[in-house]
Amino acid sequence: MEYQVKQSDIRLDNYLSSILEVSRSQVTKMIKAHEVLVNGKEVKPGFLLKENDKVIVSHVIEDELKPEKMNLDIVYEDDDVIVVNKANGVVVHPGAGNHSGTLVNGLLYHTKLSDLNGDVRPGIVHRIDAYTTGLLMIAKNNKAHEVLAKELASKKTYRKYVALVWGVIKNDTGEIDAPIGRSTHDRKKMAVRADGKEAITHFRVLKRYDKATLIELKLETGRTHQIRVHMDYIGHPLVNDPVYGNRKLFDDSGQCLHAKELGFIHPKTLKYMQFDSELPECFLNILKKFE
Repeated sequence: MEYQVKQSDIRLDNYLSSILEVSRSQVTKMIKAHEVLVNGKEVKPGFLLKENDKVIVSHVIEDELKPEKMNLDIVYEDDDVIVVNKANGVVVHPGAGNHSGTLVNGLLYHTKLSDLNGDVRPGIVHRIDAYTTGLLMIAKNNKAHEVLAKELASKKTYRKYVALVWGVIKNDTGEIDAPIGRSTHDRKKMAVRADGKEAITHFRVLKRYDKATLIELKLETGRTHQIRVHMDYIGHPLVNDPVYGNRKLFDDSGQCLHAKELGFIHPKTLKYMQFDSELPECFLNILKKFE
């Protein structure tokens, strides 16, 4: 993997931790194992990067993942797949600053998962943000994972979200086709960029309030923070989003975004399955303030 640095005076370990979504201790292990080069040379974890430096990572060393007992809202489960209704505030898999308490930790305590993604993201076919709630499909074996991942990549997976956004959207429906890449100003944020990856979001208005709009959204692509970035891009950021939009926050429960419906073709039976979920309490509490 090769990365070109877009900013100056950032530590190498901090930079790779953000880019790769791994812990700084993992980055240090990788550097000591000669897996990281900066402009063709080996450097220390605290090396200060400059703009246009070239960082090459030959291999990501993963931390050992421990199973943890956790209350899981399992909507469906068989020998191949699990559909989980993820709670608010739960990180899907370990990454920078999150080594325990993730959904993956809880799933590993509950059952065996596929290992196509290595030891840190077992079973994870797709993911949602920590403070986005709703449905996720998890693969319990490699064959199921492979089939579900191909289905997702070919845009056959059905995903419908519900969101509350600031402002009154006049059009009943709309499509946002704007490429997304990592922000050059803040490595933890994503942004619409001409050189970003294709990102397409469809939305439909469900209900209009005086200062906000309740909408449903369907994704053609699955970029990081896609809905949050796209809605902010068109001037209607998600209500209670602490990162995008710079609007007032009602509480610390995160953005009003819920992965409400999920549909996919079962990897073994080849039958189409679709699941629905209710809006969580944290979402409903904020929604009541507009009614």
